[in-house]
Amino acid sequence: QVRLEESGGGLVQAGDSLRLSCAASGRAVSTYAMAWYRQGPGKEREFVASISWNGLATYYTQSLKGRFTISRDSATSTVYLQMNSLKPEDTGVYFCAADQHRVGGPFDYWGQGTQVTVSS
Repeated sequence: QVRLEESGGGLVQAGDSLRLSCAASGRAVSTYAMAWYRQGPGKEREFVASISWNGLATYYTQSLKGRFTISRDSATSTVYLQMNSLKPEDTGVYFCAADQHRVGGPFDYWGQGTQVTVSS
């Protein structure tokens, strides 16, 4: 069983930066592909970024590439999402996800999410 716990969300102003963290625990979790998804108000959950188990491969939704960066620290089993130049449309609940095999999803394990609110 894998447990994921997100943190780092909050209320920021447009143009600010924020770094989200996802602490993963469980057997062999350092060998799992990890990802971030988000769900804005009244919207469906959407893919943000993913990273392979060894950190060598990263994938982003095209519209966010360049502003958001996913990374991981295998020693602490933590995945990060660095978000720069935030916009009000980035507002939403950000979820961490994990899968033992697929860096492109679908992902078997999910966290509870952390709220990010960007004011204009």
